Amino acid sequence: MHRTPLFLALGVCLLPATLVGSQATPSAMLSVALRAHVQNERFGIVTSIRGLPLGVRDGLQTLFGSASLDIAEPGAPFQVTDEVVTPALPIRRLVAAGCSIDHCLVYYERGGVAHTWQVALFYWTPALTRFEWGGVAPRGLASIDEVRSAVLSGAVKGPARFW
Repeated sequence: MHRTPLFLALGVCLLPATLVGSQATPSAMLSVALRAHVQNERFGIVTSIRGLPLGVRDGLQTLFGSASLDIAEPGAPFQVTDEVVTPALPIRRLVAAGCSIDHCLVYYERGGVAHTWQVALFYWTPALTRFEWGGVAPRGLASIDEVRSAVLSGAVKGPARFW
């Protein structure tokens, strides 16, 4: 006789967990419109952090959740592992980047406990910058064209847990 209230209470407690577990996760794939836009975009090569528009640098800093833009220049030393290094090195290093008239695509390494390669796509104009899409990318991409191909092929998985 006392089992009915117990089962009812148990069902009420488990319902939110069931609903959360059944919700769709954010897609790693680009929308059809954004995919077409990126495919037809002409990305100019950016060879340094300072070559990125200020809004994109601010967007990266926000994405990283850091007080400063914690990313090294291409080829510069960075903190590849979680071993403490003195002096402190950035945990990220730019590998390749490119900007068009309204988008910037940034490919970088992230060191630490798990060494990963990541891609971030920003919508950018002088008046507005916003993070559009990104995720974990294959290692070894050497050019912005290779990064774009990985993005369009679905080789970028995401969204990333840590940027």
